[in-house]
Amino acid sequence: MSIKPNRQQAWELLNEFTKTDYLLKHALTVEGVMRYFARLLGEEDVDKWGVVGLLHDLDYEMYPEEHCVKLQEILRERNIDEEYIHATASHGYGIVVDIEPEHTMEKVLYAIDELCGLIHAAAIMRPSKSVMDLELKSVKKKYKTQSFAAGVSRDVIERGLEMLGWDIDYAISHTILGMREVAEEIGLK
Repeated sequence: MSIKPNRQQAWELLNEFTKTDYLLKHALTVEGVMRYFARLLGEEDVDKWGVVGLLHDLDYEMYPEEHCVKLQEILRERNIDEEYIHATASHGYGIVVDIEPEHTMEKVLYAIDELCGLIHAAAIMRPSKSVMDLELKSVKKKYKTQSFAAGVSRDVIERGLEMLGWDIDYAISHTILGMREVAEEIGLK
């Protein structure tokens, strides 16, 4: 029988493959934002959304060239439920894998993963170095500046938003709110 990991199991597994503070904080950020969106959208299994967010980059530090491919192998070796494998791997759709996001949870992960990185970069540029006083308009300005957080794919964000039928203002505003809920943990309080 396959395993639907709880938060503690997911955290331990993540720490087995990820040692870099920045990547751990990114995982915590995405987990927090996924939990926020699960509640916002009235989803039943907030924990599942959080675990998927926590595990999405499990393989990135050790296997950057095999990102989302190695992830699937690792999770299958651990007998993790296929639903979690599909959900985590689908955030690499059109980039490193051809696993298309199907469910709302997967589409949200696809859209907000990169957006979390951009908002994090915008927050640390502020005098407060906090997400607590970060506003939509300042993030939108940074979003439109291609040289700012140049590694963040605006195309991926926009494809994700299109899948969800969301506009950029909605996504940024709610991602900021989700990040505020975990600001202490991710060092952006």
